[in-house]
Amino acid sequence: MATIRIPDEVPSPAQDSETLNKAFRGWGTDEKAIIRVLAKRNESQRKKIRESYKEIYGKDLIDDLSSELSGDFKKAVILWTKDPAERDARLANKVLNDKKITIEKLKILVEISCTSSPNHLIAVRKAYCSLYDSSLEQDIASSVPFPLAKLLVTLATSFRYDKEKVDKEVATIEAGMLHEAISKKQLDHDHVLYIIGTRSIYQLRATFVAYKQSYGNTLDKDVDGCPGDADLRSLLQMVILCIEFPEKHFAKVVRDSIEGFGTDEDSLTRAIVMRAEIDLMKVRGEYFNMYNASMDNAIIGDVSGDYKDFLMTLLGSKI
Repeated sequence: MATIRIPDEVPSPAQDSETLNKAFRGWGTDEKAIIRVLAKRNESQRKKIRESYKEIYGKDLIDDLSSELSGDFKKAVILWTKDPAERDARLANKVLNDKKITIEKLKILVEISCTSSPNHLIAVRKAYCSLYDSSLEQDIASSVPFPLAKLLVTLATSFRYDKEKVDKEVATIEAGMLHEAISKKQLDHDHVLYIIGTRSIYQLRATFVAYKQSYGNTLDKDVDGCPGDADLRSLLQMVILCIEFPEKHFAKVVRDSIEGFGTDEDSLTRAIVMRAEIDLMKVRGEYFNMYNASMDNAIIGDVSGDYKDFLMTLLGSKI
């Protein structure tokens, strides 16, 4: 369930564009007006605002936001205002151009590949080609070491069936194939990649249930105990969690971003922005179940200013 609250009566895109342009004019910027408009509009409405703003003022809204805002507030507003496919394509490209690619950074590619709808993933790949004159899978293959690239390319190029139809017999058979690969210490076996990379989310969840019923342990636990490449093991566990319980994954992302010394604002922003229109209500619930604490209060206690107000508005709070 989404958390953003859209007003019962929404101004026209032209009116919203005028409000935003007025917020940029004069002495200083009216950050609260920007939050009231953009943080309370859905993807379709934000697209119309971008188009209307360009038509009326002859300027790109993202460019004006970039010049008027600053810091983590600026990053969050721009990430939210961009077309989601372009947003994710840019996030992926940033990871792939990093001088040191870590498992923690590859988490973004897993999120895009495993927690998006099939149509969104296709849109991300199209946006990536348009922006960078290269394919996402090509850049993964050339930037990420083997065998991690093998798994990530499989995930990024998948087009999963998105209905709830499940074949329990297939689930049992493929649970056996996964168990055999783990027994042979072959986490990058073609059977593993085929199953994880092509089956629907609902079919895979049925396979994970069949695995536990047949072999006593969860698939995640057996992967964790499999000797071999530690990075591949960690990446595959991340994939399993994103497929089985995406809300738990993002609850963990939020928790990790605000725990310890300092705040990882980029990860916190990404989690809130990516899920605000999808399942952030569930993420909030899982956060409480996992950590016995309020996610909203944890965020309020860790960030401040307009950045805090923007995130909290995406979470459905009134500012």
